[in-house]
Amino acid sequence: MRLAGEAWAARFEDFTREAWRLELLPQYLMPQEEEEFAAFRAGARIEPGTVANEYTDRLRRQAAEGRTQGRVHVVARPLSDYLRFEFHHYYRAHALAGEQIRILDITDRPNPLEGAQDFWMFDHSEVVLMNYHPDGRQISREIHDGDTAPFIEYQRIAVAESVPFEEYVKGLDL
Repeated sequence: MRLAGEAWAARFEDFTREAWRLELLPQYLMPQEEEEFAAFRAGARIEPGTVANEYTDRLRRQAAEGRTQGRVHVVARPLSDYLRFEFHHYYRAHALAGEQIRILDITDRPNPLEGAQDFWMFDHSEVVLMNYHPDGRQISREIHDGDTAPFIEYQRIAVAESVPFEEYVKGLDL
């Protein structure tokens, strides 16, 4: 079953313990980010502590309620322009708001998640597969109809093999 609109948004309101994401691509081409990405590439920067929007407000509220949201992004250097943008423009603000973001750098090592695909997992009981074109344009989101155990294992590996976002970006020119 494909997810969009309110049914998709409800996943982020209805989870009880944890929403977790695995990201594997060097860029995600989202139409709503085009203008901000172009400004970033032209030199514009934001102060992460000043970001307040629906997403960061929800992260803060959920953290206060004891519900966590986290992700691991698998990357290789040199970082793409999009990753530098995402790290500066979104991840710093999201981490300040309570999201648990980690980075798994595979530049000089084999990818321990070879064969995995992007996904969201909610409370270890529901997996939503994120389908993308190779260039990062989203195709669809669909509920995985099957065992969540392989995705729980992907999460375990990703967290064990990664470092906290703030540790990863220390000294990077974003």
